[in-house]
Amino acid sequence: MSDAPAEQPRQVAAFDARAAVRGLPTRPGVYRMLNVDGEVIYVGKAGNLRKRVGSYFGRRPATPKVAAMVAQVGGIEVTVTRSEGEALILENTLIKQLQPRYNVNLRDDKSYPYIYLQGDHDFPRLGFHRGAKSRKGRYFGPYPSAGAVRASLHLLQRLFPVRQCTDTFYRSRTRPCLQYQIERCTAPCVGYVSKADYAEDVRHAVMFLGGRNQQVIEELARQMEAASAALEFERAAALRDKITALRRVQEQDQLDGAVQDMDVVAVSTLHGVAAVQVFFVRGGRNLGDRSFFPRTQGEIDPATVLYAFLGQYYLAHEAPPIVVLSHDVEDHALLEQALSAHAGRKVRLQRAQRGRRARWVKLATTNARLALERRAATASSLQRRFESLQEVLGLETLPQRIECFDVSHTMGEETVASCVVFDVEGAVKSDYRRFNIRDVAAGDDYAAMAQAVERRYARVKAGECKVPDLVLIDGGMGQLERAAQAIEEVQLAGVMLVGVGKGVTRRPGAETLRVHGREGVLDLPPDSPAFHLIQQVRDEAHRFAITGHRQRRARKRSGSVLESIPQLGPKRRRLLLTRFGGLQQISRASAEDLAQVPGISRSLAQAVYDSLHGDSDA
Repeated sequence: MSDAPAEQPRQVAAFDARAAVRGLPTRPGVYRMLNVDGEVIYVGKAGNLRKRVGSYFGRRPATPKVAAMVAQVGGIEVTVTRSEGEALILENTLIKQLQPRYNVNLRDDKSYPYIYLQGDHDFPRLGFHRGAKSRKGRYFGPYPSAGAVRASLHLLQRLFPVRQCTDTFYRSRTRPCLQYQIERCTAPCVGYVSKADYAEDVRHAVMFLGGRNQQVIEELARQMEAASAALEFERAAALRDKITALRRVQEQDQLDGAVQDMDVVAVSTLHGVAAVQVFFVRGGRNLGDRSFFPRTQGEIDPATVLYAFLGQYYLAHEAPPIVVLSHDVEDHALLEQALSAHAGRKVRLQRAQRGRRARWVKLATTNARLALERRAATASSLQRRFESLQEVLGLETLPQRIECFDVSHTMGEETVASCVVFDVEGAVKSDYRRFNIRDVAAGDDYAAMAQAVERRYARVKAGECKVPDLVLIDGGMGQLERAAQAIEEVQLAGVMLVGVGKGVTRRPGAETLRVHGREGVLDLPPDSPAFHLIQQVRDEAHRFAITGHRQRRARKRSGSVLESIPQLGPKRRRLLLTRFGGLQQISRASAEDLAQVPGISRSLAQAVYDSLHGDSDA
């Protein structure tokens, strides 16, 4: 037996808060509270570090959350800055990097989309843009989501026929595309419009995006009067229709006469969960809104959430000149100064308590409350699947609408394609569609898929149905590429495409997923909620397609096969179908059984039997 003393557990020295506070400087800076394991649990800024940190330990904690945090503190680190404004910026940078447990954490690292106008082309395009603004041209936005950009591009194409196709697509054209046929483009690719006329449409589109709708209307009105005086009545009528459409848009989008760029930011809290609603207003137009759910620890004051949101969000994204707030925030002047310095221009934070802006703050607050209630009410399996899908695909927001395409046929006969629709509440069966594929070689699944996708999204472009956030294609690389080409043909921007292949073994659960435009295969475990959602939607598309194909095939066979028998007229066909109940039952009957039907002779029964079983010598 060894005489060595037993090893004692290592003792962790108790944290001496008073000594730690005495050693802190009185200058501005950022402090980090650490637990006994050295993990940062809270980051804060202060004009006087010693005074601010000491306030946590010299009196009774203000809230249970602060008490729980202070009880875990095992160390304090500080960084001195030149000013409190600099400390504010560093604080929010560290919160984003470290994501401390007790800070309000926005968890928003997505870039925002813009509308981009080319600056180096004789016939510039309008398009969807996300990322660094490195290309020559003009950027309009930001927009709250890809869907808002798509809606605006769709509206612009109706009002001003500026092309939205890619340069590769543009250069390859030898004839006008579908957009010219539906009067959404003037076909500059084949020289159908002069450079001057096209530039005029571009100028009007830029004015519209800049909020100068009324000036566009006045210019078009003068052009309409001139065309009418010159007896160019068709041109005058076209200008009149455009003016009417612009006025309708102006009535719908104008934010109570606002002409400035601004955001309206409101907060609502419910049972310890917070929601921040942001309305994006650019050029007097409401571009849409977006909900954020910052991470909090227990009950929290809305003003505290708003303060944390403003710092983290607008130090990571471009701030407009005016931000209208639902609550007063602490250090208002300091925050305004920091945001202005970051933006390189004046940024004003305003609390709206009356008038037009107060009404919009109230609307934003209502939307934040509704977002909280929806979030609480949709904690179901389907909701979790949508959230998982958002995460694995890297989508900026929860996908609100998924569409899936499948193609079904029997040896190339009577090909039918299906499109099914799902949202966060499940299948949207009223939006399901089937497409009878025409003028495609039998068994050409690639061409069938392309035709179905093009026909579906031509209707979307025409405003007949909503734009999806995600499109699933049941098939491999071939179907996925043809679907992408079809979407480019109709110029539907910003839609993510995912191919769902059968995999090498072709067994359920072994499907391969490919995101168009990304390398490699998306590898999801079989128990992934996102994978289950994709399977659910794909299986529904397959069911809907095969049902449509069988119905179409039965209709053809019940008509064409019996109609091809010369001696069998409409009356006798009806007698056979009534007696046996359908073509399938007729094909199962023997010649003798068929001859038992009144009006069907022995020779005619044999002819029917031979036709149905391919034994005819004809």
